[in-house]
Amino acid sequence: MKFKRVKLMGKNLDDVRSKILERGMEIVDEDFDLVIAHGGDGTLLWSERDYPNKPKLPMRDARTAPQCQQHCYDAVLDALVRDELEVTFLPKLEAVYQSRRMLALNDIFVHNLERASALRYQVLIDDELYANEIVGDSVGVATVHGSTAYYRSITQSIFRVGIGLAFSNSTEEINHLVLNENSEVKIRVFRGPALMIADNSPEMIEVPEHGEVLIRTAQGQHAEVYGLKGFMCPECRVLRHPNKYPFRILVDDGQQ
Repeated sequence: MKFKRVKLMGKNLDDVRSKILERGMEIVDEDFDLVIAHGGDGTLLWSERDYPNKPKLPMRDARTAPQCQQHCYDAVLDALVRDELEVTFLPKLEAVYQSRRMLALNDIFVHNLERASALRYQVLIDDELYANEIVGDSVGVATVHGSTAYYRSITQSIFRVGIGLAFSNSTEEINHLVLNENSEVKIRVFRGPALMIADNSPEMIEVPEHGEVLIRTAQGQHAEVYGLKGFMCPECRVLRHPNKYPFRILVDDGQQ
């Protein structure tokens, strides 16, 4: 067994605590080998933010996210004990404003600070002007993993390679882009102030008018995540959102 000492994070932890202990693992707060993030996507982001250099095992909270038989608590923990869970290395983004830096697993956005006033900004890609002046709520960059989150709600799309550039509620017609993973995006604030936000972090950095934010892939930074395919399982998603997938439910029930 690769991981014997684990840190448990999230909510409703008693639902999984005994199952972890039954398999010979020890639950500790220090000197742990693995972080088990019990909850949802936000819990995974939180655990990676707090413990960026530790492997993660994300597990859906069964109270709010029903799981298929392949990804129930027992199945996932048994696979962990047998060292059968596939590991995925997820890239991160970094945003830099002056001497301040933020890291993100999903996305980094520059939002308008004043809700009643739109943000006015300019966008450069690899130091070439892409949009001279945009008026809108926010602009941001997402990783492949983050493309299924806020990026998808804005663009109604996802992507599999590179990094995505998305514009929220812009008054001009402007294309969302998927860029090379080595691209650098600069956002110059013409009318602000703005807020720079990374994932679901409570920390926010204020960017004043004429401030410039640089967003790019964080070199040498990644999240080591076990069992990610199970955590993102489409069959589990059907169980969580049956009204969105009525056809799949009929097929699974053998009623078609």
